[in-house]
Amino acid sequence: MSCDLPIGVFDSGVGGLTVAKEIMSRLAGERILYFGDTARVPYGSKSKETITEYSRQIVRFLLSQGVKVIVVACNTASALAVDAVRKEFDVPILDVVNPGAQAAAQITKNGSIGVIGTEATIRSGMYSKLLYSINPDLNIYSKACPLFVPLAEEGWIYDSVTKEVARRYLEEFQGKGVDTIVLGCTHYPLLRNLIRDVVREVLGEGITLVDPAVETAKKLKQLLAGQDLFSGKEQVPEHTFYVSDGAEKFRSLANSILPCNVIETKDVTIKTFE
Repeated sequence: MSCDLPIGVFDSGVGGLTVAKEIMSRLAGERILYFGDTARVPYGSKSKETITEYSRQIVRFLLSQGVKVIVVACNTASALAVDAVRKEFDVPILDVVNPGAQAAAQITKNGSIGVIGTEATIRSGMYSKLLYSINPDLNIYSKACPLFVPLAEEGWIYDSVTKEVARRYLEEFQGKGVDTIVLGCTHYPLLRNLIRDVVREVLGEGITLVDPAVETAKKLKQLLAGQDLFSGKEQVPEHTFYVSDGAEKFRSLANSILPCNVIETKDVTIKTFE
């Protein structure tokens, strides 16, 4: 496999751009080929079978474009589909759930961890299973926050409506002694400042927010080093962006999130990759 091939990154929409941003920061010479499944967002309310089929289609598309590794930058797809696609495709596939869980287990001081995510991610229990496998004495409290994804996709990053929604969700952790909260959806770091402020108001100071996007970028760097897949190039790479719908809206949001200038976003009929 050529080291010069890009890194494939996919998500249900714009949330995976938080992972892409961290990759760009830590692996400056690597090209990214990003796919956002904007026509079918959100994934969080869909079944495991549907999410797995969507993920298969996207992996086939990314492989058709030539990628050396794939990052599933979606917690829902990571929790429900990554095991299936790893068995089917001969390419390194990195998820975002494992790095996030490992970081939370290391960071917590009192062993009480909150996890927020989509309905499907929370229903899967994947974070709880991984955290308990690391330390069975942990106390894990999970809360589905389904409205965060459409609010982030709409660009309501710091809006009074979003803040009220966050307050209602996070009040579930009151009295639990939580000292660490995992942002268990890659859309949620887009709302990080708002979530941080609401956490302070509702739960108090001293609570750490764990961003799996950051931890995934670190793991990706280790993976590339371990498999001798670094590009080795020093020039600024040209990244490529694809979506299944709404290319112009995506491009606008991407330019508000990423450190690079997204000049073009291309539409893909993803269902043709069945």
